[in-house]
Amino acid sequence: MWLDVACLFKTRSLARTACLGGKVEVNGRVARSGRLLRKGDELRITRGGGRSQIVVVRDFAHRHVARAVAHALYEDRTPPPSPEELEERRLRRTLGVRAPSRPVSKRDRRALRRLREGG
Repeated sequence: MWLDVACLFKTRSLARTACLGGKVEVNGRVARSGRLLRKGDELRITRGGGRSQIVVVRDFAHRHVARAVAHALYEDRTPPPSPEELEERRLRRTLGVRAPSRPVSKRDRRALRRLREGG
């Protein structure tokens, strides 16, 4: 999958999940994970926090390549963040506001209950 080879996602399964979730658009249309790309196609990838990344396909690679070489496979046309967005990111970092990385498990709920009850 090109998204994985171009280092836009860490793993192939993350790229596939993003495609299935409608987070990747190719030329304004929602892309499926097996869609064939052509040079010049514009991809819009929706990231967490409402951010999006816009890239244009420049070239292809048949296998994984180094990250520095992978950046040559696309042209990043993402506009720079506004001062308000930068301030919001800074506040999130300093306050430690983060989305949960995984659902709370039964074991975690029990541990939290023990902490609250004091024993």
